[in-house]
Amino acid sequence: MTCHVSQPELVPSPRGPLPKWCALGVAVVSMVMATILFQETVVGWVCVAVLLLSLCPLVHGIFLFLEEVVNHNNRYRGHSVLAHPWDCGLMRPLLFIVLSSVVLRLSGSPLPLPHLWILLWLCPVLYAALRSLGVLVLSEVELSDICETRQMNVAHGLAWSFYLGYLQLVLPRLEEAISAFCASHQSSASLWSRGSKRLFILIPINANISHKLENEDERVHFYDSLPNSQLDRGGVRGRVYKHSVYRSLEDQAHDCVLEYATPLLTLHSMSQDRSAAFGEPQRREQVLLFYRTLRDILERSLECRNRYTLILLNDEHEGDPHYLSKCILRHLHQQDTEEYPILPSPRIHPPQPEQTPLTAQGQHMGAWGGHRGQDLSKDPTLMFSTDTPRTLRGPVETSDGFKPKHNGYS
Repeated sequence: MTCHVSQPELVPSPRGPLPKWCALGVAVVSMVMATILFQETVVGWVCVAVLLLSLCPLVHGIFLFLEEVVNHNNRYRGHSVLAHPWDCGLMRPLLFIVLSSVVLRLSGSPLPLPHLWILLWLCPVLYAALRSLGVLVLSEVELSDICETRQMNVAHGLAWSFYLGYLQLVLPRLEEAISAFCASHQSSASLWSRGSKRLFILIPINANISHKLENEDERVHFYDSLPNSQLDRGGVRGRVYKHSVYRSLEDQAHDCVLEYATPLLTLHSMSQDRSAAFGEPQRREQVLLFYRTLRDILERSLECRNRYTLILLNDEHEGDPHYLSKCILRHLHQQDTEEYPILPSPRIHPPQPEQTPLTAQGQHMGAWGGHRGQDLSKDPTLMFSTDTPRTLRGPVETSDGFKPKHNGYS
């Protein structure tokens, strides 16, 4: 069993839109070729093809609708299944059938009507029969894509439960708990590096979890437990959350908070139970999907940022008895050597010589009486005027030739 810091070759990436783009590209090319070959009747042929392709799932949806009406009307929370026809896939095929029928009626059918009616009769019936026999069903890739897109896998539920029910509650309190632990364990304080003050979560791909890490690697020893965190949760007053501190010994000792991802116990137990129909290939796929989902959730969480480290353990090679300690130390060294951006130190301006108020006023005033842009951050100064006070009244004409007008009053 070996450890890898980054394993893009193991963790599956989300499926992309390549099939959709291929289908659209082939459809456009086929339409261009059909236009060249059939010219005037291309619209009719397209309408016939759309009509047949839409009629097939419509008939199959009608059969599904009958099953829901007869046996499963209680699934709709007291409402009638007649109010939910789209759940059986009836609405979109019906819309395309109506549109293609109208266009086909206007443009004319490229086939004789007897031949067209035979196709409209046989194609939906045979499609529904083949679909019921399991011939025309969704492939495993399509089912996997649907489950991953809608987050319907077992791994999605376990990852969200692990985050919302545990990590989101304990990770914001982890730094305070480690500080309290170092204060009460002075001999251990020097063994905590910058990168070790996180919760290290082990995720083995085979989901085989040992309850004592000493059984996995003799270089990893249990040291002590962090101070307990107590929260009122789910009707339980003062529910206790614990973390274990382990000491990894190789060249030098390191202390860190270490634990397995406990939801993997559920996946392992499901693979051991026949009634779950959950084999080893499905378990491996769900473990990798659990890792990817949990990683994406934690990367978007502001409460958990820089407070955790996920360690994915590969199970392809089991020859190294110290794989676990090597993984832990490798991640510790990686966290210690991470680079953090350092902001430049602020520039210190030399002190300016003292100036008189009038000189300072002359330097701070621009051509239009405003302050200069570079001097806006300077402290304001008091400016005193030496001119005599002036009246606020406007100038009055006192010449002999000026006689003020009267408004009819003497």
